[in-house]
Amino acid sequence: MRASCFPSCAVLILLFSSSSSLYSTSPSCKLWRRFSLNEMHKPGDVVLGGLFEVHYTSVFPELTFTTEPQQPVCRGFDILGFRHAMTMAFAVEEINRNSNLLPNLTLGYSLFDNCGALVVGFSGALSLASSPEMQFLLEEDCEGPPPVVGIVGDHYSTFSIAISSVLGLYKMPIVSYFSTCSCLSDHQRFPSFFRTIPSDAFQVRAMIQILKHFGWTWVGLLVSDDDYGLHVARSFQSDLVQSGQGCLAYLEVLPWDGDPSEIRRIVHVIKESTARVLMVFAHEIHMIQLMDEVVGQNVTGRQWVASEALTTAAVLQVPHFMPYLRGMLGIAIRRGEIPGLREFLRQVRQFWEYIFQCKFDPPGLVEAGEVLCTGQEAIEDADTEFLDLSNLRPEYNVYKAVYALAYALDDALRCEPGRGPFSAHSCAENQRLQPWQLVYSLEKVNFTTSFGDQVSFDENGDVLPIYDIMNWLWLPDGRTKVQNVGEVKGSPFRGEELTLYEDKIFWNFESNKPPQSVCSESCPPGTRMSRKKGQPVCCFDCLPCSEGEINSMECTSCPEDFWSSPQRDHCVPKKTEFLSYHEPLGICLTAASLLGTVISAVVLGIFIHHRSTPVVRANNSELSFLLLVSLKLCFLCSLLFIGRPRLWTCQLRHAAFGISFVLCVSCILVKTMVVLAVFRASKPGGGAILKWFGAVQQRGTVLVLTCVQAAICVAWIVSATPEPQKNTQYHNDRIVYECAMGSTIGFSALLGYIGLLAILSFLLAFLARNLPDNFNEAKLITFSMLIFSAVWVAFVPAYINSPGKYADAVEVFAILASSFGLLVALFGPKCYIILFKPNKNTKKAIISRDATKI
Repeated sequence: MRASCFPSCAVLILLFSSSSSLYSTSPSCKLWRRFSLNEMHKPGDVVLGGLFEVHYTSVFPELTFTTEPQQPVCRGFDILGFRHAMTMAFAVEEINRNSNLLPNLTLGYSLFDNCGALVVGFSGALSLASSPEMQFLLEEDCEGPPPVVGIVGDHYSTFSIAISSVLGLYKMPIVSYFSTCSCLSDHQRFPSFFRTIPSDAFQVRAMIQILKHFGWTWVGLLVSDDDYGLHVARSFQSDLVQSGQGCLAYLEVLPWDGDPSEIRRIVHVIKESTARVLMVFAHEIHMIQLMDEVVGQNVTGRQWVASEALTTAAVLQVPHFMPYLRGMLGIAIRRGEIPGLREFLRQVRQFWEYIFQCKFDPPGLVEAGEVLCTGQEAIEDADTEFLDLSNLRPEYNVYKAVYALAYALDDALRCEPGRGPFSAHSCAENQRLQPWQLVYSLEKVNFTTSFGDQVSFDENGDVLPIYDIMNWLWLPDGRTKVQNVGEVKGSPFRGEELTLYEDKIFWNFESNKPPQSVCSESCPPGTRMSRKKGQPVCCFDCLPCSEGEINSMECTSCPEDFWSSPQRDHCVPKKTEFLSYHEPLGICLTAASLLGTVISAVVLGIFIHHRSTPVVRANNSELSFLLLVSLKLCFLCSLLFIGRPRLWTCQLRHAAFGISFVLCVSCILVKTMVVLAVFRASKPGGGAILKWFGAVQQRGTVLVLTCVQAAICVAWIVSATPEPQKNTQYHNDRIVYECAMGSTIGFSALLGYIGLLAILSFLLAFLARNLPDNFNEAKLITFSMLIFSAVWVAFVPAYINSPGKYADAVEVFAILASSFGLLVALFGPKCYIILFKPNKNTKKAIISRDATKI
């Protein structure tokens, strides 16, 4: 026989009183050992167990060797814990009325009070799991109760760890509604543990999402000294580091025994820390002890962020705490609605003695001064939270846990024989249902509550997580309102999804804005973080980034063609540099080149116009015309060095320069050789030499000498063609566009050949400088070659030491200077005679007296 209690009873015994009816006095059927616990039962074909904290403290008697059961005295009636238990009773009643769920089967329950003590809760769990096995049949008419196939509970993570460690060995399914320790997600260690509340691992990630949303990177953390708090601390530290979203300014463990000196030390740490955000993962009793000291030390200006265990704690919502706790943000268990629960609870009278301070004991046992309960007291008039169903949070989890077991049981019993998931395709049977068979079905549970929330378990036994985000308001009338300001839920594909309604959040600061909580302010653009030695990564100094680097987190180099902005906060394209037509230097060189070209053309025109005069005809006028044309080409080729380098300009510039100058110097060389030949021919027996210096031979010599240079240029371009390149070696912040030489040997051969011809011309001209002639061109050639050689001797070191566009400018200057030198030195005196001294432009004037005599 078992004592049973129904809510509709007019007068019932006190809930969870000592249930002696479980102890049979029959001599034929006796328990060898039993636990004397506070419990409540309802019979059924299948029984679900429940573990709840109906009393939050207990006192144990002294240990004796008596054979009588030792029952702890449970004290401190927990009205909300009692409501949790009644929610399970309601869920079972509702399932029994549902014809679609577990048809033809009555569900019963067996509820135990853990009295806030691990040993009591553990004893209750063992009683639920072992009650059938603790009875043995001595007579055929001695029947035991049906087995308990699953347990809802326990409340605390520590209790669930201890219970699941043992009952997990027998695959007894346990569905907790309040144990959040992430350690319970280890399905190898706890193979039959499930829960309808998210684990602390998700709660920690949800907290990190809130920190990230408000930019809080410097926070304090307080945890309770138990499995719940210590696992949270480890999880929070690892997840915070991995996410890179912040650092812990301090981590303090709240003592379980409430040591006043330790509490004072912790509050002092909070007061002295620069962290303005404080997170708490603890139980109500720890928070009360902490807040008493916070009030005593007047620690203000802190943003409290509470775990789900504290967010809806009414014991903290008192006037002397609210100046400090108002504005608190917290994670709360998902609120749900359970239709019909209010009507069910209004019929419950098992807690009459606590609410109305009366006794149901027979009149003879009522002590003096005590009131006898009638059972007719009006529950609606009582000042109690029992019927306040505006925030059904743990109750909603209890409700889902019962339904999860019921759906799993329904799935197991609907199995078709021969198609089952077990050995030989067998199915679970009602009379022989094993707990491990229910675990198999529980892993596949997937249903939706009447409130619209989906319930299913992952491979770790964790439910699809979702939390409400709450904010504490202190109303003018002294009441506290805990309002919903968002939610955070887990997604198998998108991680944690945070939704916040910031316009609804109240902040306990003068600005009514979120506080700033950072160890070091973010580095301004153009600086980098330098971590302070011996401090967390969130504490740093800001050092300027080097040139070409950006970013405020870690200085990173810009891409090759980019450079840091003046503020060094972003990369900008590098400035490009080359000898441009638009800059002053380029404009001057271009003007000089065009001026030289025009002057050469004018001189050529003058010479053509006066081609019959002695000055023009002297020493082969054809070579003079060709020399002027080559000088024009020399002036024009300098334009190839100005402007953005391109492949064709790079290939053509040195070839044009080399060939033009060789053509020019070749003409000068031939003219010098002709002067010497004429002088030798004027001597006795020297006339034969003139046949080697006829017009055809002169043109041929110039052509051959020029072709040699052309061959050098072709070989250079074919073997190692010059091409445009980006040079960043001269300036880090600029790109210098230049023509790569391709082959230094080719360039050296080109210049060397020009130099060879120039030296040869200079030597021959120098030898002929004193020939008897009134207008001796050899002197002009000597002077022009001196200028030419001086320019190009100075060019080589200047070119080598000039970076970027200035190297091109030096080469253009050398071309123009040498060209102008040749033009002025060779044709200046002749033009002067032609234009201003026509009387000297006669054959007689040209030939000197000495030459006439000869």
